[in-house]
Amino acid sequence: MADSIKNSSKAPEPVGLYPHARKVGNLLFLSGVGPRERGTSEIPGVTLDTERNIIDYDIEKQCHSVFKNVRLILEDSGSSWENLVDVTVFLTNMKDDFKKYNRIYAEYFKDNQPCRTTVEISSLPTPIAIELKCIATIND
Repeated sequence: MADSIKNSSKAPEPVGLYPHARKVGNLLFLSGVGPRERGTSEIPGVTLDTERNIIDYDIEKQCHSVFKNVRLILEDSGSSWENLVDVTVFLTNMKDDFKKYNRIYAEYFKDNQPCRTTVEISSLPTPIAIELKCIATIND
């Protein structure tokens, strides 16, 4: 079974030693994808203080940005949005953010409905409120 590392030239740079995605057989496993933008530490919809603590954030802007980043990685890896089969979503504030996130998620996934798990966690490695872990099929 062929195994290859995939990296996108358009998605944000990983914050550690890991690829954007890894192809194994006809499956593509994405590493956790957040809303950052490539070439900057700026996070759409996030206001930080001088010590990089979150002062305020807009979950809607982060959702749109993270979905865009997932799409970029999928396409640069030879897959597509329609090939997503499983999505795990990590939220840092389920109570306040789930309803907005769920509404936006439904807009992006109305035609393709992968399996989904949403969990609340206390924090993520960077000051973000959402991260996605995805599995898609890939055709060579």
